[in-house]
Amino acid sequence: MTYLITGATGDVGSLVVKRLIDRGERPRIFVRDSQKAVGRYQDQVEIFVGDLEDPETLKPALEGVNGLMLATAGHNLATHDEIAAKTAKSAGVARLVKLSSYDAREQNCGTGVWHAQGESAIRATGIPWVFVQPSGFMSSALLWASSIRSKGVFRTATGNGRVAFIHPDDIADVVTKALLSEVYLGQSLPITGPEALSYAEMASKIGFAIGRSIRFQSISEEEARQQQVSRGVSLPLVEAHLSIFRAIREGRLTTVTDTVERVLRRMPLTFEQWAKENAAAFV
Repeated sequence: MTYLITGATGDVGSLVVKRLIDRGERPRIFVRDSQKAVGRYQDQVEIFVGDLEDPETLKPALEGVNGLMLATAGHNLATHDEIAAKTAKSAGVARLVKLSSYDAREQNCGTGVWHAQGESAIRATGIPWVFVQPSGFMSSALLWASSIRSKGVFRTATGNGRVAFIHPDDIADVVTKALLSEVYLGQSLPITGPEALSYAEMASKIGFAIGRSIRFQSISEEEARQQQVSRGVSLPLVEAHLSIFRAIREGRLTTVTDTVERVLRRMPLTFEQWAKENAAAFV
């Protein structure tokens, strides 16, 4: 079996590549920067260089491929999803596993709007698909690291809202399972962590992991907008993030699913475990 991974140097894509390598596979990866890929994987993978904007660069990578993991981002991701799905369908790819978003299901907020459009585009091509729909990544807490290190506090516009962030390892395990099996074809797999936590609770858990008192401070939406802009976040993504913060404040993203347990036959990893694993980033 031959597998092609896009986003292979990203948070989840790199974990999926590692899992395939650990199985004895030599997966293909589709990247823009070959030097970065070589530095990371050496000769453990087959590297194809290109851009999802250009289907001609994707065609050689898809020749003889059985499964494609598709990881796309940005406000135009639906266009990339459609191009990749059409090209993969023409190449005879047996299944496409899209890394989507929980927000694509029913909340229709944040980047979920874009992912819902991408899912529709993929369905329209007729290629066999699986949509893995994670809630917020626990690793997004790394954005708070600088403020925690310097001031012992982090600030977001999420109020007292709760969200069931998921460990990147759980996302990668579900994606890999879907990529290797036909069991989940035609299914959307909404995956979350084991519990919905407030940001104050997450601050406490990070503090426990590093042996220091950490505070969370809720800020206004306008303050959050300025915070995002100062980081160089694109304006469409700023507005997407603000809509997610709004949904969290309003209690619309508290759902906890049992999908990880059903697919992996184990409980999802906790935020406490993630904080312990990443404690060095916060000190």
